[in-house]
Amino acid sequence: MFFIRMMNDMKLRKKMTLTFISVAVLPLLLCGLFLTGKLREAVIKDAFMQVSNNVDRVQNRTEELIKVPLDISYRLTNDNRMKMVASQKYDSYIEVIQAYREYTGIRDYLQLYKEISGIRVYVSNPGALNNWEFIQPDERITTADWYKEAIEQKGLAGWNLIKDERDDADYLSLIRSFAVNSLGQKGVLVINVSKRQLNSILNQESFPTLIVDNRNQIVASNEAELFGKNLSEIHVDENILYQQEGSYNTLINGKASKVVIANLTPQNSWNGLRIISVFSVSEITRDANQVIWLGGVVITASLIFAALLIYASASLLSRRLLRLSKHMTQVGAGSWETYLHIDGKDEVGLLSKEFNALVSNVNHLVQEVQETNRQKSLVEQRQNEIKFKMLASQINPHFLFNSLESIRMEAHIRKQDDIAKAVWQLSALLRSSLEAGNDKIPLRKELERVCCYLDLQKFRYEERLEYRLTVDPDLEEMLVPPLIIQPLVENSIVHGLDNQAEGAVIEVKVKEIPEGVRVMVCDNGAGFTGDRLALVREELAASVHEQEVQRIGLRNVNDRLVLLYGTSSALSIESEPGKGTCIQFFIPGGESK
Repeated sequence: MFFIRMMNDMKLRKKMTLTFISVAVLPLLLCGLFLTGKLREAVIKDAFMQVSNNVDRVQNRTEELIKVPLDISYRLTNDNRMKMVASQKYDSYIEVIQAYREYTGIRDYLQLYKEISGIRVYVSNPGALNNWEFIQPDERITTADWYKEAIEQKGLAGWNLIKDERDDADYLSLIRSFAVNSLGQKGVLVINVSKRQLNSILNQESFPTLIVDNRNQIVASNEAELFGKNLSEIHVDENILYQQEGSYNTLINGKASKVVIANLTPQNSWNGLRIISVFSVSEITRDANQVIWLGGVVITASLIFAALLIYASASLLSRRLLRLSKHMTQVGAGSWETYLHIDGKDEVGLLSKEFNALVSNVNHLVQEVQETNRQKSLVEQRQNEIKFKMLASQINPHFLFNSLESIRMEAHIRKQDDIAKAVWQLSALLRSSLEAGNDKIPLRKELERVCCYLDLQKFRYEERLEYRLTVDPDLEEMLVPPLIIQPLVENSIVHGLDNQAEGAVIEVKVKEIPEGVRVMVCDNGAGFTGDRLALVREELAASVHEQEVQRIGLRNVNDRLVLLYGTSSALSIESEPGKGTCIQFFIPGGESK
């Protein structure tokens, strides 16, 4: 209330300015913040999808690359000639040199496959020499972690960053032990993966991408300065050191970043590699932030200009409204001779013209109001007359039933029992029909109404009409809509018995079936012709919402069944000319009282 009072007391100029800020500036600011957030989300999402695709691509290409040294390792560890050269006893260095020269398997692999850059075989053989292909492992080598792991893993392959003695450089290498001879002696095979091939895979990526081994040593990177370092040295979140495949939010060098990790575990290997791609949220959203900042400047300048314009417009409008207010004050004081002139065709100008017309036509409007009140009184009088006539035209049901009862008693006194019974049946039928409401009734009462109706018709048709009711005893208390069977029986008599000279048999069956209850009303009367049957079915199939007035008979029964139980309960009619008609419907589930 305080806010409303404050707004009402505020000058129009200030009110319009405040309204503009409320309805334009604030929504625009909120929309800007919302769209800014959505833009940032979209940029980050696109970057994340790109990084995920890049990681998948790197994973697949790296897997194809390391399959080559893995395949070569299978071949070499099963190469008996290589084992013999590495382990046989030599009597002189000349025999060693000759054996090394004649065995070209390792050199052939290096020439054939660009995916590898070196192969070393470590086997202890006191009579052999080191030629950078066959190397005698010294204590420094045999005590190295990678050498001991290779021996312990009994033939499985391993992948680690290892220093090559030939050039003192680190390489991602396959490590694998193998049986040298039948005496149980073991050797270790080391195959270097080509740095050039690894770098060619990673250099195509637009985001920082790393390949690390199980010791978190960076074995490849598209940022050369990171090669050979440990993940812990580049200030990543400690959790990333141990995270497996997935995507994570983290801090790298103090910046909010997203990390995507994919595992690469080659076949028959005791360890594997991880592919890690990183992107900084601030770098990804940098261009979006520039666009947002530029948009903010443009919007702010536009809002300032719009605020100045709305203030000037409000000032002009308020002056014209003040003139109108003064003249209205004069009219309020009883001066109906005042005349207001305001230039312009806008709403204020039109309002001034309407104000002048209002003042000049007050007396005419008063007369019109008086005439309207007189006509309203006349309409109310006619309405009361209609209500009185409607009340007068109603029949008192008690008078009707008392009259029928008097007729029945008189017939009974005169020994006209059949007439007395017919009058009693008519009275019972009328009473049940008039008392029928919207509530469901037991099937027993509906069948009593049917029997009354059939007995009345039998009084009329005598021997020409026979009827049979077949009802499962357990269904007598089932709830059904009122007047749902009697109209079907009436239809059978009207269309079956009235149209032929012979008698007719009306049969009503109420039978319980697994899905519910089936009700059938059959006769052996005249039946429908094909065209008539098609027309009736078409009328029943029409939507219940198409009728403009309340109908009776088959359509009424069908509409109520459809509205209560669905289309599966609609009336089904089968008829043949001269053979009779059978109408049936279905009540799903059955309803107990």
